[in-house]
Amino acid sequence: MNIVPSLVSAAHSQGEPSAIRGVGHIDTFPVTTAGGVFHVRFDPDMQVSALGGMVPFAQFLQVSGLFDGLVADAPLSYASNHAPDVRDVLGTSLLSILSGHYRFAHAAALRGDTVTPSLLGMNRVVSEDSVRRGLKRLIESPEKYAATDAWLSRHLQSTLSPLMSTGWIMDIDVTVKPTFGYQPGSVVGYNPQKPGRPSHALHTFMMARTRLVLDVMVHPGNESSSKSTLPDFQRVMSGIPRALWPLFVRGDCGFGTEEMMAWPEANGLHYLFKQRMTSRTRAMVNELDLTSGWMKVVDTWEAKESTLQLTTWSRARRVVVLRRISPGPRYLRAKDLAAAKRPKQMVIDTCEPYLVDDAYEYQVLVTSLTDNIPMIVQWYRDRADSENIFDEIKNHWGWGGFTSHTFAVTQVAARIVALIYNWWSIFCRIADPDHHREAITTRPTLLHSIVRQTTSGGQRTLTITSTNRDKNAIATFFTKLSAWFTEFSTTAEQWTTPTRWTALLKELFAGKPDVLRMESG
Repeated sequence: MNIVPSLVSAAHSQGEPSAIRGVGHIDTFPVTTAGGVFHVRFDPDMQVSALGGMVPFAQFLQVSGLFDGLVADAPLSYASNHAPDVRDVLGTSLLSILSGHYRFAHAAALRGDTVTPSLLGMNRVVSEDSVRRGLKRLIESPEKYAATDAWLSRHLQSTLSPLMSTGWIMDIDVTVKPTFGYQPGSVVGYNPQKPGRPSHALHTFMMARTRLVLDVMVHPGNESSSKSTLPDFQRVMSGIPRALWPLFVRGDCGFGTEEMMAWPEANGLHYLFKQRMTSRTRAMVNELDLTSGWMKVVDTWEAKESTLQLTTWSRARRVVVLRRISPGPRYLRAKDLAAAKRPKQMVIDTCEPYLVDDAYEYQVLVTSLTDNIPMIVQWYRDRADSENIFDEIKNHWGWGGFTSHTFAVTQVAARIVALIYNWWSIFCRIADPDHHREAITTRPTLLHSIVRQTTSGGQRTLTITSTNRDKNAIATFFTKLSAWFTEFSTTAEQWTTPTRWTALLKELFAGKPDVLRMESG
């Protein structure tokens, strides 16, 4: 929407001399504010950007070879001489996602940025329509879509593969993304927050403790069960070399089904899932409640081991039953009070603790692990951290948007968001190797700075000014970071890109960059 001409015509009647003599030629003019009179002059020719943190991040991408590798084997090509460059399309997507955008149209806010595109080797920031059309070209035929699926899977897994050489745990979970307006795949399904609202279901595979996403697949809203997750799970596992498989996989009560347990058992993979309170499970809990031998494990919880075989299971399996004295009603469930008014939708059994005569509340874990009970209980308690990934990536990244009238484009966009999220999360580990810092904190601190580019004698100079209160600490961190990257690149000059990325990632997660740790003033 072009509002400038209407503003100019309203401010200057016909025949009145205008202070605006043309686009890009605006004189200095006074502005009266509460702080006094300021003389203002616009300079549209100055090369500036509000993403000053892209300077060290671009160096990180160059040293690691992540963005160059993504562009090099992208199954995207153009025949027209007037078509945008592949690097420009993918670079615009990266800048938009990194800036916290969640609509394709938001990329228009980057069109005036003349600094950060050159940091990524781009010619320019393309329009949002070019990004949409580029993603559609990636899925325009079954062959192209298969190539795109392999391309994204390869880069998502190669980003994390250096961390798989040691024991790791895979978390599996499904999150619901409500949709508004008509979107392909928007189906009324399991949606506890907004019952009756059409949604998409994002089946996600994560690396525990790192808060990194291994892969994600978007399904229609009525495909949120483990039955829909299983094919994606098998595809993800088949793409990981057997020597790099996780120690075990874990998930909530939606995954304690015969299909989700039979496949890992047949392939030598351990699992740890929560079990729903079916009638036979309740009978087992009631029987155990009358026996002794309960072991105190953590906080006020007690645990006891048993075996369970449901009618839908092919075999008896080990279960760990947890109980604690019921704390009583903790809050009033408004959704229960309004249950009669709920729209008809698919109903899924909840994972809430089971109560017996209000004396105890129970939880049941089913597993193939042979470890002791306290270890198994602690491992499942640690699974709660995966919910923090959903909170961050849906609210502060693009999983809450980037929908398209072509459902396959929505799927591709979600996986690209996960990839950029992983890159930025790993980069932020340099500032704080011991913790994962969410984007709501790291963007204002490490990304949002003013950078100005000047050229003199053929030398380009970038001047970065942070508006953060810790600007001195940020400046010191960026300076040390650049020197560390330069030293690393010199040392690893003869290494291949995968070897260099493996060494870099292990250095970061081993806590090596302690000398770079940013200390706030």
